[in-house]
Amino acid sequence: MNIKRVVCGISGGVDSAVAALLLKRKGYDVVGLFMKNWDIRDEKGKCSSDEELEDAAWVCKTLNIPFHEVNFVKEYWNEVFSDFIKDYSSGITPNPDILCNRNVKFKHFLNYAISKFGAQAIATGHYAQTSVGYDLDTIDPRIGVSLLCSKDKEKDQTFFLSQITQSALQKTIFPVGDLLKSEVKQIASQAGLERIAKKRESMGICFIGTRNFHNFIEEYIEPKEGPFIDVETGKQIGSHKGTHYWTIGQRCHIGGKHAAYFVCEVRPYSKEVIVAPGYDHPALFSEVFRTDPCHWIQAPLQSVHQSKSFEAEFRFQHKHRLIGCSGYLEDSRFCVVKLSMPMRAITPGQYAVFYKDNVCLGSSRILEIGPSRFDLGVTEKIQFPKDLS
Repeated sequence: MNIKRVVCGISGGVDSAVAALLLKRKGYDVVGLFMKNWDIRDEKGKCSSDEELEDAAWVCKTLNIPFHEVNFVKEYWNEVFSDFIKDYSSGITPNPDILCNRNVKFKHFLNYAISKFGAQAIATGHYAQTSVGYDLDTIDPRIGVSLLCSKDKEKDQTFFLSQITQSALQKTIFPVGDLLKSEVKQIASQAGLERIAKKRESMGICFIGTRNFHNFIEEYIEPKEGPFIDVETGKQIGSHKGTHYWTIGQRCHIGGKHAAYFVCEVRPYSKEVIVAPGYDHPALFSEVFRTDPCHWIQAPLQSVHQSKSFEAEFRFQHKHRLIGCSGYLEDSRFCVVKLSMPMRAITPGQYAVFYKDNVCLGSSRILEIGPSRFDLGVTEKIQFPKDLS
């Protein structure tokens, strides 16, 4: 199959704009497609997608490529946002970006691009690479395609792509993956896209925007008061408005307390939030946890087939430095992961993402955390590098 038509996801940002530009320069028949996932306005009557849509249309007009819009609001609500609310109600912290990539961008978006526009591939502005690059025609289906880290290690987004399927990856191009962010902005400015190059980069969860998280979540989950419990004494030292406001590692401002307290456990059924005094308290550190079955992007490591175990590198937040880990498949339902060193604030609901060298192997959702250092009788507080915490 000769790849000719590529549908490029245009978000209104500089990365997707340059992705489309590079595809066009390589001679592809490029179609720009803006994906609308959220249509509820905030208290100021503003919907974050309105401005993005306008910028996306302007980018395509400037690049002289067709521009289209697709509405996936229903799919996003059913397959991302509803799980987001359910998880917070259950006392765990979800990652909607990973779910959006898995369920919307690289499923519904991909299928729409193929069925509606007859595309042979899609492209996005993600900072990631694949083992075949633009050469999708060379893929050996028996071997498949590897997801590789981007050239720009600070901007690398393989973490958020760690649940992508192999079939989707075989139809995807990441044009900016071999560029630094500074190079992407320079290319945009030189191509007449300076307005987009200078645009402030959007951060955080798209449907929350600039709103306060507590104010946002109150619209969907009824506040239910409960106690803050000191992990050392077992006594109540304050009260909170609801467990769904809190996540492990988060600081709590508890009235009348001079020490800074941090969440080390959330118990939604008893409405208790267990807190520990000090950022580096042993109750915040653990090195064993259990996950859902691993999602392997390409294929499981050979050791998984032979011994039901694997060695890899791990992170559960995309800015964290990688650390070593060992994984053990308990059965078809669970995986137990042991880290090479204790880590702060490992959080149920987040994803354990696994790497080997420069390859993102895949990920699995964290279900429960093993005993903390405090549970194991370790009382001294130790200083860990901030990029590991």
